[in-house]
Amino acid sequence: MDINHTSGSRRDHETHPLAAAKASKCSVVVAKLDRLSRDVAFVAGLMAQRVPFIVAELGRDADPFMLHLYAALAEKERRLISERTKAALRAKRASGARLGNPTNLHAAGLIGRSAQVQAADDFAAGLVPVVQAIRNTGANTLKAIAIALNGRGIRSPRGSSWHRSSVRNLIARVQ
Repeated sequence: MDINHTSGSRRDHETHPLAAAKASKCSVVVAKLDRLSRDVAFVAGLMAQRVPFIVAELGRDADPFMLHLYAALAEKERRLISERTKAALRAKRASGARLGNPTNLHAAGLIGRSAQVQAADDFAAGLVPVVQAIRNTGANTLKAIAIALNGRGIRSPRGSSWHRSSVRNLIARVQ
């Protein structure tokens, strides 16, 4: 298993592939230790749990002490980067600069909302024949349609189960 890029500050994204690697007894390969994590405790926890990982720049037989040192350096580097970024932003604000791009905020919001509405419309339109087929079997209540959609393994737009309210919203969207 190869992890090309993970964020050192989001353990939830890191843990899933690592758990899969541990379960399948295969190694996670990263180019540099800081691509795995910039948290000493996290790296130490992986070693304690015997999750197999290989740091390409250090080689397959990297000593655990060496891994701890590199992890500590990566953590310190993360802290320094954060401090430099915060200082630069403070200096920019102090000089009167406005951060962000408020000039296109409204336009970007409109484009984003338009894309979301279009995606929702497309999703709903794709389910019209399925809902019609379910209704043809005699399932005419919102609850019955939700049960039928769940029974067919069709996920709601957010990837969860169907409920009466989500079926009502779907039908309202296509009418």
